[in-house]
Amino acid sequence: MEVVAARVLQLLVERGATVATAESLTGGQLAAALTAVPGASRAYLGGVVSYATSVKERVLGVPEELVARYGVISPECALAMARGAALITGADWALATTGVAGPDRQEGHPPGTVHVGLVGPGVATALALELVGDRAAIQARTCAEALSALAGMLDGATAGRDEPREDRGLG
Repeated sequence: MEVVAARVLQLLVERGATVATAESLTGGQLAAALTAVPGASRAYLGGVVSYATSVKERVLGVPEELVARYGVISPECALAMARGAALITGADWALATTGVAGPDRQEGHPPGTVHVGLVGPGVATALALELVGDRAAIQARTCAEALSALAGMLDGATAGRDEPREDRGLG
């Protein structure tokens, strides 16, 4: 995960862009992965650990109606969390994690059900994951997948800079 976190930060710095995080099931591990990289402050602005639904709503601005309709274990919630993190920090990009690390089911979803929200310039997408393993493995894999998704998005932005790029339906 160290390598992909470093790659994400390098790509952000090259673009003069910033990132923020909003975390639920990962409990700050995504922020820790980013801040473990020397020089992270050049691109990482901060994050919110919104373990409780009330924090998702009050701090990140996730609408109560969205939670009532879709639950917190949903792509809709992941996107709303990411948007909230970008808004409150002023970051260009934001990643959000929500899901079930276990050991118990939540909102009827089994452990390993995860949603990663990713927002940025012209981008708003959610990645659905079905992970296996214990609590620690699910949390670590969620962080790795979130960082990989952002790295892929940023790499795609690099590839498309000098040539026409088709709309990939992400925004």
